Amino acid sequence: MPIPKKVMRSAAIATSLFVCISAQAADAVGNDAPYAFSDTWHFNLGMGVMSVPKYPGASDRKFQVAPIGGATYGRFFFGASDASPTVPFGAGMYFYRDQHWQAGVVLSYDLFSPRDESDDETRLHGLGDVKKTAHAALFGRYSRDWYAFSASVATDIAGKHEGTQIRLGAEAKFPVTRQLMLTAGPSIRWSSSTYNQTFYGVDAAQSVASGRAQYNPGAGISDINFSVGAMYRLTSKWTMGARIGESYLPTRVSDSPIVGKKTEFTGGIFAGYSF
Repeated sequence: MPIPKKVMRSAAIATSLFVCISAQAADAVGNDAPYAFSDTWHFNLGMGVMSVPKYPGASDRKFQVAPIGGATYGRFFFGASDASPTVPFGAGMYFYRDQHWQAGVVLSYDLFSPRDESDDETRLHGLGDVKKTAHAALFGRYSRDWYAFSASVATDIAGKHEGTQIRLGAEAKFPVTRQLMLTAGPSIRWSSSTYNQTFYGVDAAQSVASGRAQYNPGAGISDINFSVGAMYRLTSKWTMGARIGESYLPTRVSDSPIVGKKTEFTGGIFAGYSF
């Protein structure tokens, strides 16, 4: 039986956030040499509850329950990497990793349609669905003591008009106890004209089908975000986490006729088991 689109969509989002929280808290919960490659398999499984917009720029929200998970072996990982949030789910490899630096590549394929016309029958009528595609991404991260900086570039490699995105982020870490880690920080995302046109534009054919005026946002900043997170290790294998974020959509994309809100809230709570 096919997996429902809503389950697949929420699973991808939840996995991304959960792995990000887990990695951010590694130093605080007592992992030994978290940057060293291991020649054994490591897995994490869990469950999360999410609150997310129905699509980028949507005014309506949805709450979903989703399974989460990932695996690592040596320099390879499957699922997600905290250093590559632009492409949150896929198969990747670290080129280099030490106590402070991480760099690698990720290949992924969308688990869900990024936007369905049925997500908002009024605003999206006549615009069609945004199709699933494959992505390739390069990422890098530098962390020291209480702070970290990250950068990634991801591009559509299957020709489905999702373009290229570049993300820059910074993060502060606040170890409250050996079990509890708090994090907070901003990020900014630049998107190509192809990406912005696909997600926020209205071309000539869509204008005829929808009755909306044509709109071409062009390339530029598409998202400015600030998020906070918490991670608590219950035992050596069980963890709980939470993360909330607020995104601002600049005028370039928020002036689109399909955007209902200039700010977007995303939040989730998770429980996971590592082995």
